[in-house]
Amino acid sequence: MRYRYLIIGGGMSAHAAARGIRELDRDGSIAILSSETHPPYNRPLLSKGLWKGKPLERIWLRHEKLNLDLHLGRTVKALDLKLKQAVDGEGQTYSFDKLLLATGGRPRRLDNDRVIYFRTLDDYLALRDMAEQHREFLVIGGGFIGSEIAAALASNGKQVTLVFPEAGIGARIFPPGLSGFLNQYYREKGVKVIPGCAVKAVEAHNGRFRTHLDHGDPIDTDGVIAGLGISPNSELAEQAGLPADNGIEVDLKLRTGHPDVYAAGDVARFYNPALGISIRVEHEDNALTQGRLAGRNMAGAEEEYTHLPFFYSDLFELGYEAVGELDPRQQVVEDWEEPYRRGVVYYLSQGRVRGVLLWNVWGALEAARELISQPGPFQPADLKGRIQGKS
Repeated sequence: MRYRYLIIGGGMSAHAAARGIRELDRDGSIAILSSETHPPYNRPLLSKGLWKGKPLERIWLRHEKLNLDLHLGRTVKALDLKLKQAVDGEGQTYSFDKLLLATGGRPRRLDNDRVIYFRTLDDYLALRDMAEQHREFLVIGGGFIGSEIAAALASNGKQVTLVFPEAGIGARIFPPGLSGFLNQYYREKGVKVIPGCAVKAVEAHNGRFRTHLDHGDPIDTDGVIAGLGISPNSELAEQAGLPADNGIEVDLKLRTGHPDVYAAGDVARFYNPALGISIRVEHEDNALTQGRLAGRNMAGAEEEYTHLPFFYSDLFELGYEAVGELDPRQQVVEDWEEPYRRGVVYYLSQGRVRGVLLWNVWGALEAARELISQPGPFQPADLKGRIQGKS
């Protein structure tokens, strides 16, 4: 099979890239190769909206009008950049003029295949089926996925235990006071929160799960969900000789080490001018904006990706948007209108704002991006009341 544009990966970045291509090239042949058996879908709904009653049909990203070939259940095993060919696990060869690697990432795992590693639609369907039949669940990890799934299950009447090694929920990005507040907030919502514990093993026990911690008694539950982060799927690129270091390295136009090969989404490591560093971002905004621009550049646009992506989450009735680097080890300036309920948190390094957390503050993302782009220096007093948003 020969295509003008070949996209390896079937997630949100891949779909956005196809849309980007079609903005400039209405007729060039496009193929998407996906290891999943489902067409592209909106991944954030799996841990958010679907648990709040949105219908499953809302997840699908419409590809029908993009005039492309969708090859599902296909995993590329070999990539020959000299011949411009990709070969899947069934031996089918795909030739291309332009290639996009949107291979995403894979969940970090424990040594138990029955644990649900919440990443895909199949993971959601498996957990939803389990939740309809059982009541007690253990969630491992206090980061994005762990905190969202714990909230989703508890909001649906399930008895949830949340275990993580840090001192508080979201401790890797939130200041200690806010992170500690979330521990208590989750407990008030009925979640049993166990901070400061690592999981040693998960085993089957009397038809259920028994989870052993590094200290304390084992925990028996009907199901275990692990949100331990992901590792980028960059092996295919590395085998083809493309530079990779915690992701596939790309330039400002999202090209890899080969002029006709691009990368976007969770797997791409790119330079961000506003921060002055190379980063890899695993969130929706980056997947969509970077995927679209990669597609446009494959079709000849030659545009630079200078966008500073944001990320967001919903935790019961609380919600936030954030942009930039959120590292609580930096200087942190907290500007609370109502402590831990509504306010703005600034993260500074050497007098420059590196990240902004908008906690129940909406409509202020562009103001946050603009502030990060300024060289400063800023003092804490300069930031009090600086960003105002909507409730």
